[in-house]
Amino acid sequence: MNIANKDLKKYLFPISIICILAFSRLIPHPPNFTPIIAAAVISSYLLKNIYLSLIVLLGSMFLSDLIIGLYNNFIFTYFSLFLILIIQSQIIKKITFKNLYIYCLIASVIFFVTTNFSVWIFSNLYEKSFNGLINCYFLAIPFFSNTVLSTIFFSYLAYVVTNFGYKKLYN
Repeated sequence: MNIANKDLKKYLFPISIICILAFSRLIPHPPNFTPIIAAAVISSYLLKNIYLSLIVLLGSMFLSDLIIGLYNNFIFTYFSLFLILIIQSQIIKKITFKNLYIYCLIASVIFFVTTNFSVWIFSNLYEKSFNGLINCYFLAIPFFSNTVLSTIFFSYLAYVVTNFGYKKLYN
């Protein structure tokens, strides 16, 4: 087996996990209960390569968005995922069952703050004042619980599958 085949084999499973997480946005789901933030949290851990993580995460996100349809403020969603991935790649040296929970909470807060700020800025739903911004965040709180729950659920699912499935298959 040459080096290219070894690299392909090494990256094929993690890339598949990230793509599955991103494309699972296409199936019916409760509001904000998607695995995309989990993909951002787990991708730098799985791939150990920030550039490959960015390409796979944002590429699969863009492809699924082409199917769903591009939406207003999608750039802020992508930016928040980019930010999560960059921060996670800097703080994640080793994911454990315990610290993954903290990483999921941090990522969920980053996503919540960034995307709801874009809603306040670019929509006509809220007045352009400090009170309008607070109202925007306040009214988004019910969606935040689904964001946190889905991020935790899908991150742990990917963690368990990769640590107990992938490693047993390929090690």
